[in-house]
Amino acid sequence: MNFKNYEELALEFPSRINFLLGLNGSGKTNLLEAIYYLSTTKSFSNSSDTQNIRYGADYFFIRGFFTNTNKRSEVFCQIQSGRKKVFQENSRDYEKISDHIGKYPVVLISPLDVDLVKESSEARRKFFDQMIAQIDHSYLNALLEYHHALKQRNALLKLFAENNSIDYDIIDLYDQQMARSGGVIYQKRKAFVAEFLPIFNASYNLLVDNREEATLAYASELESAEFEAGLKSSIKKDLILQRTTFGVHRDDYVFGFAHGELKRLGSQGQQKSFLVAIKLAQVEVIKSHLGFSPILLLDDIFDKLDDTRIARLLRIISGADYGQSFITDAGPERTQAMVNELEIDCDIFSVEKGSIQFSSIK
Repeated sequence: MNFKNYEELALEFPSRINFLLGLNGSGKTNLLEAIYYLSTTKSFSNSSDTQNIRYGADYFFIRGFFTNTNKRSEVFCQIQSGRKKVFQENSRDYEKISDHIGKYPVVLISPLDVDLVKESSEARRKFFDQMIAQIDHSYLNALLEYHHALKQRNALLKLFAENNSIDYDIIDLYDQQMARSGGVIYQKRKAFVAEFLPIFNASYNLLVDNREEATLAYASELESAEFEAGLKSSIKKDLILQRTTFGVHRDDYVFGFAHGELKRLGSQGQQKSFLVAIKLAQVEVIKSHLGFSPILLLDDIFDKLDDTRIARLLRIISGADYGQSFITDAGPERTQAMVNELEIDCDIFSVEKGSIQFSSIK
């Protein structure tokens, strides 16, 4: 209720594959975002929860029922201006909202994914952090501890720079905290990429029919330096810049393909294929760790892929070993043709101005 452009809406999705068809701006992506919210406790497009409140209202709530291995659970989220976020499972509040992460995993493929290629290393770190956190709570805890210590250390650096003095004992305390949690993060990132890479390669080859090669590598300063030693050697620079310049918060993931760096040399289609392959690999990793498939959300994915790759993708996700999928498209004729050609068992919904109806075009 009052979420984005939906004043009130109740829907059931009994099918594994669900197409949401409608013009741009009709609310297709907003429905995916509601599912994403219930799975991850946050939005994928707005950093502020209140930005998701429907215009003219002062709150929103969303409620979803998830079924996994015959167990049905209710997840509820409410945001009201000026009040604390309410997030519940089966009518019970969480002690820490972060405890919800990974219970109902989701994988999103959207036009926003291009930021992973085009933007800074922060976007790639955030993506891999979210991926690992859904399957490893100790990683999530280390990440929260690390960023708390990093924030405190940066605040001290700014204070010391302003006062033209420094207390090395206090800095050492935060160095130790960052080294402890940062060391865990580094080792887990390194191990994850080693596990993820062959799965990603298999997904990419399946999507492009082995016609192209792709590469993915993890880059960290910790490959050549001890954590506390690196922090101590950078302290003078840190005081000048008033921020911490060494650590796992500067790590990166390097994307490439046969001709070089994906960002500079890859076409839009190649970049899109690379990103879709990463998300398909994410599905496989989650399945292998948790024992069940995540929900797959595909938002306007057809724009940058040719018909051959779209057909391959739809065949992959319609396989019996995949979980539930939600796919948006602004071209109903294109979707209908693909569904008919591939004989996909699915439900099709028509979305128009905050209203969703089971479609008769199927």
